[in-house]
Amino acid sequence: MSENYKDELVGVFGHPVAENPTIIMQEAAFEAKNLKWRYLTIEVMPEDLETAVDGIRAMNMRGMNLTIPHKVEVLKYLDRIMPDAGLIGAVNTIRNEDGILIGENTDGKGFMRSLRDDAGFDSSGKEFVILGAGGAARAIGVELAIAGAGRITVVNRTESRGEELARLINEKTDAEAVFVKWEPGFSISVSTDVLVNATSIGLYPDVDAEPDIDYSCIKDNMIVCDVIPNPPYTPFLERAAEAGAVTLNGLGMLVYQGAIGFKMWTGVDAPVEVMHDALAEVFKG
Repeated sequence: MSENYKDELVGVFGHPVAENPTIIMQEAAFEAKNLKWRYLTIEVMPEDLETAVDGIRAMNMRGMNLTIPHKVEVLKYLDRIMPDAGLIGAVNTIRNEDGILIGENTDGKGFMRSLRDDAGFDSSGKEFVILGAGGAARAIGVELAIAGAGRITVVNRTESRGEELARLINEKTDAEAVFVKWEPGFSISVSTDVLVNATSIGLYPDVDAEPDIDYSCIKDNMIVCDVIPNPPYTPFLERAAEAGAVTLNGLGMLVYQGAIGFKMWTGVDAPVEVMHDALAEVFKG
């Protein structure tokens, strides 16, 4: 019987990309599932993105992740865009199906999976407050709306971006969204079910920073989420926990979005715990 020396290839395109840790959790997952797959971390300049995408087809790579600055620009080079990724206006995962490149966005899906699996929470009809209106907020807002969220409040300092996200949700989904300008000491409504920090406030190395809100408004019947994976437990989450709220950290969301991509590429259920432990070890160091 002949040996098979061929590895299936996936990876990530970005610039800069050297510090992207996705390879750690994906390679750990491949090993745990005994798959002959490899994850490549690939530096791609913006002007070379089209050629790089063509390379996915030419080398029959099974898929690719996209990170800064390629998530939006890549849409024009793909054969199909999934509806939610089209609404979000960004792709972070490509599937190669017999040379047809399909764009997905797993960022918001990772958040939804964390809500469901880690908190046992059904978002249907519930009230959400999202701090921020950037890429993470957009992905989360769209996925929440698709899942049937009742009301989404977008809180942002820049009015144009916040209003744009609220308008997108109102016009393209059945959910209700409103924009509120982020003023110092922002007060969270008592009717809020889930509060999400979708900004980069508190991300390493600024580990002592926290969103400027009135923390006395956080109650023990709320779920409070932070998209930041490093450090996993931010001052924002620590203060929410002190108030008795259930907290979900960004490390879990990052792992879940990677696990969803793993299943899309391989057809195999991802070893979520293995992926989580691998990334946690990196961030601990």
